Amino acid sequence: MEIALTALSVAVVTLLAAQLPGTAQQARTAYRLTEIERRLQLVMDHLGVVDRSPVPPEVRDHLARGDKIKAIAAYRKATGADLRSAKEAVEGFAGQR
Repeated sequence: MEIALTALSVAVVTLLAAQLPGTAQQARTAYRLTEIERRLQLVMDHLGVVDRSPVPPEVRDHLARGDKIKAIAAYRKATGADLRSAKEAVEGFAGQR
C-alpha cells in the first residue's frame, strides 16, 4: 500500500513539474513579447500616436498623495521591474510633475 501511494505521489509531482514552463519556453515568450512591443511602437510612431501618460494609474495616485514607497511598489507590481529600476522610474515621474 505504501509503495502504491509513493508511486502515485511521484507520478503526480512529475505531472505537475511537466506543466511548469521551462526556461526555453520562457525565453520564447519573452522574445515574442519584445517583438510585439517593438512592432506596436513602430505602428504608434508611424501613426504619430504619443503615449502622454506612460505612468500606471496606481503609481500616479500614490505620487499625488506623496507616498513614494507605495508608488514604487505599485510600479514594480504593474511592470515587474526590479527595485532599482522602479525607484529610478518613479523618481523620474515625480520630477516631471
